[in-house]
Amino acid sequence: MTWTVAPEPFDSPDASLLRRDYYGEVAGRYWGRPATAEEIRDGLTDDGAERLTAPTGDFVVGRHGGRAAACAGLVLVDADTAELTRVFVRPEFRGTGGGGLLLTTLEDRARALGLSRLRLDTRDDLVEARGLYAKHGFREVPAFNRGPYAEHWFAKELGA
Repeated sequence: MTWTVAPEPFDSPDASLLRRDYYGEVAGRYWGRPATAEEIRDGLTDDGAERLTAPTGDFVVGRHGGRAAACAGLVLVDADTAELTRVFVRPEFRGTGGGGLLLTTLEDRARALGLSRLRLDTRDDLVEARGLYAKHGFREVPAFNRGPYAEHWFAKELGA
């Protein structure tokens, strides 16, 4: 089976389900128990996803063997920088190269927008995500925000 990654509206049926699964996982891991439907709904309500479309951002969906299996977004911060957000690979597809392909695709899309830097924040408990970012050239940097769930900050300078 092979991976493909392509732009897709953040509110398409597949993207919406992936975003719901993302919130279910990050909330569940945060609380140490499965997230409730209400917690997931609250996470999706007014979450700023509308910024994941031009001119303020971008969103991609990864498919493994044609099945929607991953997603990630970019939100423009300034003329040089975008922030990665909602980077998610469904658990059954982890370790198959989808996460790296998501990052590579968003790096290429950021370069096409004339950006030179990507950044993101993440939590202590998202160990796999931190490993993925480090493996793909993101380096820990000083805090650039004070989000309630931000415990690690990463950035990557994009070459030509």
